[in-house]
Amino acid sequence: MGLTPLEGLVMGPRSGDVDPAILVVLMRGERVSLDQVEHWLNESSGLKGLTGSADTRDLLAREASDPRVRLTLDIFCHRARKYFGAYLAVLEGADAVVFTGGVGEHQAEIRRRIAAGFEWCGLTLDPGRNTANPGADGVISREGSAIRALVVAADEERMIASETAACIHGRGYARS
Repeated sequence: MGLTPLEGLVMGPRSGDVDPAILVVLMRGERVSLDQVEHWLNESSGLKGLTGSADTRDLLAREASDPRVRLTLDIFCHRARKYFGAYLAVLEGADAVVFTGGVGEHQAEIRRRIAAGFEWCGLTLDPGRNTANPGADGVISREGSAIRALVVAADEERMIASETAACIHGRGYARS
């Protein structure tokens, strides 16, 4: 995410990166206000806008029988792979990649698709580790993989509480 949650990956209800001209195209073409376009981009786009569902579990279950769902999952994984590759270039490599959040913690198939083809840079998932213990923290890359792949549970509430406490006590941002 960048300035707003719209930048970045396609998400459940959010569009992710789009050409900025989409605002003008939608406002003129649909004859709607900027507020309506903003609502669409934040709440009715992404996985939900493409398929009617923002739940990847539902989408994976429907994928075999619905070409639109298949395309949506391809878009989602393609965009994640694109960002991963871009960050590898910007950082000039990486020691690890972390899968977190609802999809990253619980969707082994999505992790597999995102990581597929990154053997060139030293990332190889272990199929057994990737599918074992859904939602549990752990290493899911193969032994000896140059870039480790990890699943780490998100704990946003703890981070928010920690940052809030640091601000209240005049220490700025917490560093934990």
